[in-house]
Amino acid sequence: MKINKIWFEGDWLYGLGDDGKTYRQSLLWYKRLMEASPDERAEFEISTIGIHWPRLDEDVSFESFEYEDAEPTRLQKFFLSHPEINISGFARKFGYNPSLLRSYVNGFKTPSPERERQIMEDVAKLGHELAMTA
Repeated sequence: MKINKIWFEGDWLYGLGDDGKTYRQSLLWYKRLMEASPDERAEFEISTIGIHWPRLDEDVSFESFEYEDAEPTRLQKFFLSHPEINISGFARKFGYNPSLLRSYVNGFKTPSPERERQIMEDVAKLGHELAMTA
């Protein structure tokens, strides 16, 4: 599958495939694209394997448009939306394996529903702790 046309709407990158289907993926996966101006987003090149924004040094593969997880999970949204939260530091504080938590956030591994619930409870605990020190 090849993407022939792209456009942006809100926090989403859309692509029209050569199969006639419309695909989308969250810009949370692509911080530079999310923060880019319309002019920066408009400067891209389509190759045989994907889309490249030279000014932004950002690449999106055609393959990534077919991933099942176009929208980040609640856990992924939290950490992708808050890069100021150090994943390794958070993991150590709450007793998680830092590499495994990073794999959850980046979509390389999927936590069980129970594990994701526990991590999000720890996110809430951290928020409470931060609010108490403000």
